[in-house]
Amino acid sequence: MRLVQGVQNQDLLSQAHRALGWTLYFLGEFASARTHVEQAIALYDPPKHPRLPVGTYDPRVDCLSYGAWILWYLGYPDQGLKRSYEAVALATEQSRPFNLAIALGFATLFHSLRREEPAARERTEAVITLSTEQGFPYWLAWGTIMRGWALAEQGQMEEGIAQMQQGLVARRAMGTEVGRPQWLALLAEAYGKVRQTKAGLAVLAEALATADKIRERYHEAELYRLKGQLTLQKSEVRGPKSGVPNTQHPTPSTQAKAEAEACFLKAIKIARRQSAKSLELRAVMSLSRLWQQQGKKNEARQLLAEIYGWFTEGFDTKDLQEAKALLEGVSRTLD
Repeated sequence: MRLVQGVQNQDLLSQAHRALGWTLYFLGEFASARTHVEQAIALYDPPKHPRLPVGTYDPRVDCLSYGAWILWYLGYPDQGLKRSYEAVALATEQSRPFNLAIALGFATLFHSLRREEPAARERTEAVITLSTEQGFPYWLAWGTIMRGWALAEQGQMEEGIAQMQQGLVARRAMGTEVGRPQWLALLAEAYGKVRQTKAGLAVLAEALATADKIRERYHEAELYRLKGQLTLQKSEVRGPKSGVPNTQHPTPSTQAKAEAEACFLKAIKIARRQSAKSLELRAVMSLSRLWQQQGKKNEARQLLAEIYGWFTEGFDTKDLQEAKALLEGVSRTLD
């Protein structure tokens, strides 16, 4: 950035903002990342700026795509959706395959953040088809992971987990760790749904270790939230003979509740430090459910009402719909 400001080149300044925005995003500094990505988009003028020799992509597609992620984390899921649509529309209009692979791939992950498996599946199939035709192994592996996630969300757990694992192996073979903690979070959540809690916790341990190693902080709050969820699940009281969870009254141990509460509180602390309102909402919901079970209903309602009341958009997303239902439920028990 300092070098570019010295030569007064608008195109290179746009690229510097883009690079700095990306870096800040990975560090979990979302507000600053948003400022730089918006500057990058505003400064880039295609008629005046020739295609860069370092790649074949359009920087606007890149910035619009990851700008959508940033907006979701900051608590603006609808504004993020608009950016994602803009990225795909621009890439489609340009008819440049690699641009389109970027836009479609990023869109699959964005729809997973909004928990929109049908939309994610549609984008996933498109990026897999394109990547197979054009020979884009990176985006093919990306699409394979996201197809697995969508299948798992739609109830096809065994096939979904297998495809996620396949995609993760392919990406690791390319020598990249970028994004791995977030991919592993999706896999851990799927393991939790089929009650393979040991496998899920092992995956989360790897995700947290990788995040520390490469300083990838943007999804850290969700990793701790999921760790809390799986910790509770792992310790549910099991039947004396069957060894399976007591489905009528599953009761986590006191120690597990304390460990899970610590994970949820840490997730909330991280999310607040990062201004990651969407991840804060998820962590607060997990903590509120636990507190209700412990009889701390007033505290649960107060915490949930505060974060839910912050949001001004995205009320049709699953996270906010669940938050509303949870808030109304705990309020009824107190009124």
